[in-house]
Amino acid sequence: MTQPTPIRRGRLRPRLLDLFSCAGGAAVGYHRSGFAVDGADIAHRPNYPFPCHQGDALDYLAALIASDEIQRYTFVHASPPCQHGCALTVGTNKSQGWGRTHVDLVAPTRALLDRTGLPYVIEQPNGRAKIRKDLTLCGEMFGLGVIRHRNFELGGWAAVQPAHVAHRGRVRGWRHGEYFHGPYVAAYGNGGGKPSIPELQTAMGITWTDVREELTEAIPPAYAEFIGRAYLATTQMWGTAA
Repeated sequence: MTQPTPIRRGRLRPRLLDLFSCAGGAAVGYHRSGFAVDGADIAHRPNYPFPCHQGDALDYLAALIASDEIQRYTFVHASPPCQHGCALTVGTNKSQGWGRTHVDLVAPTRALLDRTGLPYVIEQPNGRAKIRKDLTLCGEMFGLGVIRHRNFELGGWAAVQPAHVAHRGRVRGWRHGEYFHGPYVAAYGNGGGKPSIPELQTAMGITWTDVREELTEAIPPAYAEFIGRAYLATTQMWGTAA
């Protein structure tokens, strides 16, 4: 597996907190845009390429606010779990015997982010928890092998919505007993003609993890790189903060 280029010591970068960080799809994009990144995730994420706190992300954020250590950061990205109320996930969980109940974390995440006083992003897939859709990004905007629409709520700042590029075809795989060919792979699940790990890595632009669960939960780094550059352009902060 290829590791992202590490942070160069001595280079000054604004620092970003990446909550619910998973394996670092967003983190690598923000790093490429000019941020130093710290993560937080409840699961052990050995593939995460930057410093990462293991523990409940909201408890960690609340502790940073209470101690005023949140002032180390310039920007916060949050990708709270989106499975709450999703029929696909409920059905998958039942079939897999996981049996766990998903809690809507978007509202408490937003409440804590507002308390930080920092600009932030909340990311969610289409059709999941209700967020303000200030940006919607798609893999075709960045020449990727996935469609993977994602919505972003921008707290305390604004960015221009890029034009939604027309899709070139279908997502490859089985649908209702029929196999479809297409230029995109399905970055979710593990059946029905889903891509191999190398195909998924190539389509998403993620090289540092080969764990399917991490790949299917990630956002492509290109999305976060776009957002990070858009934010830094509004503040002229490139390389000026520790």
